[in-house]
Amino acid sequence: MDLPAARLACPLPEEPEPTMRHLIQHLLRTPQTEPLPGEAQVRNHAGGFVYAADLWTRLERFLILGSDGGTYYVSERELTIDSAQVVLEALAENPERAVALIASISQAGRAPSNRAALFALALAFCEPRAVPAARGSFTAVVRTGTHLFEFLTAVRGLRGFGRALRGAVADWYVTKPVEQLGYQLVKYRQRSGWTHRDALRLAHPKNEERNALFAWAAGKAEAPSEAEAVLPPIVRGFAEAQTAVTERIPALVREYGLTHEMLPPHALKDPLVLRALAEAMPLGALVRFLGRLSAAGVLKRGNQLERDVVARLKSARAIHRARLHPMAILVAQRTYASGHGDRGSLTWAVSPAIVDAMNVAFRKAFSDVEPTGQRILAAVDVSGSMNSPCAGSRSLSCKEGALAMAMITASTERSTLLKAFSHQFMDLPIDPTESLQTAMQRLAGIPFGATDCALPMQWAEAHGVPIDAFVILTDNETWYGKTHPMEALRSYRRATNLPARLIVVAMTGTRFSIADPTDPLTLDVVGFDANTPSTISHFLRP
Repeated sequence: MDLPAARLACPLPEEPEPTMRHLIQHLLRTPQTEPLPGEAQVRNHAGGFVYAADLWTRLERFLILGSDGGTYYVSERELTIDSAQVVLEALAENPERAVALIASISQAGRAPSNRAALFALALAFCEPRAVPAARGSFTAVVRTGTHLFEFLTAVRGLRGFGRALRGAVADWYVTKPVEQLGYQLVKYRQRSGWTHRDALRLAHPKNEERNALFAWAAGKAEAPSEAEAVLPPIVRGFAEAQTAVTERIPALVREYGLTHEMLPPHALKDPLVLRALAEAMPLGALVRFLGRLSAAGVLKRGNQLERDVVARLKSARAIHRARLHPMAILVAQRTYASGHGDRGSLTWAVSPAIVDAMNVAFRKAFSDVEPTGQRILAAVDVSGSMNSPCAGSRSLSCKEGALAMAMITASTERSTLLKAFSHQFMDLPIDPTESLQTAMQRLAGIPFGATDCALPMQWAEAHGVPIDAFVILTDNETWYGKTHPMEALRSYRRATNLPARLIVVAMTGTRFSIADPTDPLTLDVVGFDANTPSTISHFLRP
């Protein structure tokens, strides 16, 4: 592959003077199972020596990747305990900065799940200096009824319900517009062992405009039909739907904007009800509902609903408004394209147009990126440890998530070499323009082994390939090689006289990095952060 000339005008970073220690180091080489002499390294979970990611990088990783499922080397419990300590350290060092990061990642939809942000916010209420900031950011992070119940579950396991926390919960109920509050009350009636009745008894919110709604949610008021003047229309529609005949429910869905959570179970078996729901279903729910709509014969090849769904999936505005995360799209696409559910016997005919539209949606879910024209080697770690679940998804591995991220880079930057590595370096026979489904199938045929993150730089140096930036997508559990990744990078720079950059895309929420934090031409980013492609692009620009 012919690569254009480098456009990166940046001097090589200064390296330590070649003392006797460094000369011996070059002669003997330091295996990854030993620390580099004179450098601050720590042992990773695989037994190799790497660098410790700084506190704020670790906090960002946890907020985006969470700790669900653990990793190949570390249990979910161990990873959660480690992550909780990171949150507490950040809150102790700078409570305002920590809470601001929690809120910004949550609000921007950068993470596949809001669960880690809710857990971190609950911890913020345990740090007295962070409480004012935590209360001020409460409704920005705790946006839905499900969020509220998950937050209360976390708090119950960490501390008691003090005045500040009860006040924050009360604010959640009294600051939402009445119609939006009614929507939350009937859509998310109970989660995680909590109901709105429980939360209202805890917080005791008082608001004249909402008191009738509070009383109804707590089971103290008359039926909605007897209080039409004071309760929001959606609550009245919800109440009517509970006793209505099935034939009446499609009209109620359209009249009141009812969602599937608001309907009795028997109604969800009716194709006309499903059709009415699909017309205005929030996009996040729609991508999870595609299989059921297809199985019921509501979503068919060539029908109007298929055309409507395709249009919504290809709308960047609709995707960003719904805070639809790339991971959610990728997982939903995998399920839908399989033609059957993960559990039970539900099967459906797959629409190729829907699958293609989900490929488009996946790419559009990332922030817009302008190509830099740099020569990039994107290397996907396919070692055994990368088979652990990615960002809490039970159906997607870190290896598969890394491939999807690498394809985003390759489709944006035309001068990108796609490679894979474990204990050996290999070609990645994938076209970045092909479907994610096809790419995943090809990835499955690539053998895995031990982890040597130095291989991308060593291969480029051995073959004289000019590279402006190495993008390595990994869990940072390198241990196998006889040369450390940073030493391989420094050797490549000396051999080519190119100020090659190293970007490490972390696919798990551990505290490690293969990048030297003191090197100005290295960058740690988080895998499956919706902002990662744009962050990489900014870092690569001269």
